[in-house]
Amino acid sequence: MNMSKKIIITGASGAFGGLAVNSLLKAGHKVVATMRDIETRNKAAADELSAAGALIVNMDVGNCDSVEQGMQQAIEMLGGVDVVVNNAGAGAHGIQEAFTPQQMLDLYNINVVGVHRVMRGALPTMRHQASGLIINISSLLGKISLPFYGPYSATKFALESLSETAKAELSQFGVDVALIEPGGFATSFIASHAKPADTKRLAQFGEFADIPEQSLSDFERMLKANPDQDPQRVADMILQVIETQAGTRKFRNIVDFTGMADAVEPLNEALKNTTDGLYEAFGIGHLRKLKTS
Repeated sequence: MNMSKKIIITGASGAFGGLAVNSLLKAGHKVVATMRDIETRNKAAADELSAAGALIVNMDVGNCDSVEQGMQQAIEMLGGVDVVVNNAGAGAHGIQEAFTPQQMLDLYNINVVGVHRVMRGALPTMRHQASGLIINISSLLGKISLPFYGPYSATKFALESLSETAKAELSQFGVDVALIEPGGFATSFIASHAKPADTKRLAQFGEFADIPEQSLSDFERMLKANPDQDPQRVADMILQVIETQAGTRKFRNIVDFTGMADAVEPLNEALKNTTDGLYEAFGIGHLRKLKTS
């Protein structure tokens, strides 16, 4: 096993987050698990992870002050930071037009700006030590667009771009960035999806307005009938990426056993080849290679 690392993971109260924390602890790593409301609605999750050996920090990735304080506290508790896993996120499902502008802003605040906040909290330390790893949890919906997932998918497309830019800008400082792209999994995340708040606009769609819920129910049944689509697979991928030697990691890592991976993997490979070519053409090909000591 690789040397024990100091790891911060956000959104640790969720299925992926909690499983990842436990997997990382079992592998011998030191982990700070962050989440909101550790004394109220997430107290049970916080207590369970604490009992397993995690250090707990109350942090809301949607709030600048909370992230600044939380990241400082987490780094002090660990005595540094080697890895950050940006797992916190919010979902949305429904007819895109009926989501209000404020709902869109709220979603971006968590899924995109929240990741940026957390990265800013860790990167000065990582750049100073000339090593580190950022893992951002994206989605296959950050590569393809499907009906009724528009707002959520848009944030994941943005996260993919944010991550690829960060990977290039940080490569010469010894800091790596990787994406994990899960498919759909039967977790509590689905039930927490935001729904369109503009009910008057939604009513204009008539019977069509019922289709999103019908399709989501069908999708959930399909997921539950597929034992291979186990959330632990995402936690396993997080651990695998962390324990892969710096400089040899894949940037995009798909976790899916529904068949979607077969469609998206060629897209990822084509995008990698295109981006490699563009960087070389612009004379910045070296930014695609992690500088390691």
